[in-house]
Amino acid sequence: MKLTLAPIPFYWPKQTVLDFYQQAQSWPVDRICLGETVCSKRREMRTEDWLDIARQLQAAGKEVAISTLALVEAESELKAIRSLCEQSDITVEANDLSAAEYLYQNGKAFTGGPFLNIYNVETLKLLAQDGLSRWTLPVELGQKELSDLLADIKREQLNIKTEVMVHGYLPLALSARCFTARAVDRPKDACKKVCIEYPTGIPVDSREDQRLFNLNGIQTQSGLILDLLAELPTLADMGVDAVRVVPSQPDMSEIIHTYARALSGETGLASPASSASYCNGYWYGKEGMASL
Repeated sequence: MKLTLAPIPFYWPKQTVLDFYQQAQSWPVDRICLGETVCSKRREMRTEDWLDIARQLQAAGKEVAISTLALVEAESELKAIRSLCEQSDITVEANDLSAAEYLYQNGKAFTGGPFLNIYNVETLKLLAQDGLSRWTLPVELGQKELSDLLADIKREQLNIKTEVMVHGYLPLALSARCFTARAVDRPKDACKKVCIEYPTGIPVDSREDQRLFNLNGIQTQSGLILDLLAELPTLADMGVDAVRVVPSQPDMSEIIHTYARALSGETGLASPASSASYCNGYWYGKEGMASL
C-alpha cells in the first residue's frame, strides 16, 4: 500500500504552510494532496502558491494532486474550481461534483476525495466513465462496507484505486454558517479570518465533559482523531491501494514516519500523541467516537 498525505484542513499562516511542505519533501509519503478544501475566504495561500508548492513536491519525486473546495457557495468559487480543472500541470482531486464535471468536460482524469460521498458501485461506474481513477472511502463507512465495495469494484472490473483515511480529525459536516466565527461572537461576513488563531480547531465538549466535536470554520470535525494504525495489515489484505493521513497538527513528522514504518512491515508500533485522543469506532460499525 502507498501512503498519501491529505490536504491541511485548518487555516495556517502562509509561512507555516510553506515550512510544512518543505519538510514533506523528505517525508516517506508517496502522494501528497494539497489545497484549500474548507473555505474560500482563507487567502493566505493563493492558487498559484499551491501550484508552486505542487511543482516543488513533484520535483522532489512525489505524486501530487491539488484538491478542490468541498462546499461551493458562490459563482466566484466555481470560477476558481474551473481554473484549477483547466490547468494541465497537476492532477486534480475533486471534492464536489462541479469539479468532477469540469474535469470531464476538459477530458482530464481525476481522483476523488472523501467529500464526493461515494457509497455504491453504480456511482463509481458513472464517475469512472467520466475519468475517475481513484476514490476515497467516506469516513463514516467501516470494514464491512469497504469489503462489499471492493468486491463490487472487482466484479465490475473497474480500473480505479481505493484510498482509505487512517489518521486525522474526521470531517463530519460542512455548513453555510461559520461556527468558529460564531464562537467568538462575529458574523461570518466579518469573521476577520479568526480560524487562523486556532491551528487545530476549537474543541467542543458536552456538559458531561466528553469531547464531541472540533470546530474548523464552516466544517464540523470529530472531537477525537481517527487512528487506524493497527488496521494497516487488514487494509493491505483487503486490497486497498493507499491509506490517507490528514494533518492533525503542524508537526506531523513522527506520525508520518510511524505509519511509513508500519507499512514497511514493522509491528508493535504505538501511535504518537497528537492534538487530541484517538478513536476508531466507524471502522467497526460503531459510533465514530468509540475507541476499540
